[in-house]
Amino acid sequence: MNIEEFRAYCLSKKGVTESFPFDEKTLVFKVLKKMFALTGLERQPPAANLKCDPERAIELREQYDGIVLPAFHMSKKHWNTVVFDPRFSNEKIRELIDHSYNLVVAKMPKKIRETL
Repeated sequence: MNIEEFRAYCLSKKGVTESFPFDEKTLVFKVLKKMFALTGLERQPPAANLKCDPERAIELREQYDGIVLPAFHMSKKHWNTVVFDPRFSNEKIRELIDHSYNLVVAKMPKKIRETL
C-alpha cells in the first residue's frame, strides 16, 4: 500500500478529515477532531503512525520484527510507527487502520459514536 492508497482508505472511514498539523510534509487523519493516524509525505520508506493499544503493539512487534516501532506522541497515548514493508499485505494495513480508527471512536461519548 502506498501513501495515496493509505490516504484514500483513511478518508473512506466515517467522520474522518485530514490536515497538515505541523508542516506541509505530514498528513494527519482525525475522527471528529481526534487524531488516529498520521503519515509523512516524504519519508522513505513510507510509514504511518497509528494509535494502538499496548497489548496489540506487543503482538505486532513480535509478529513483524523491525517494521513496527513503538512511539509516543503528543498526548502520551500509545502509538506505533508502521513501516509499509512488503511483509504487510494491504489487508493487514487496512486492519491496522481499522484498529486505530475503532480505538479512537470507542472512547467517544455514545451520542457522538451514534452519528458515525
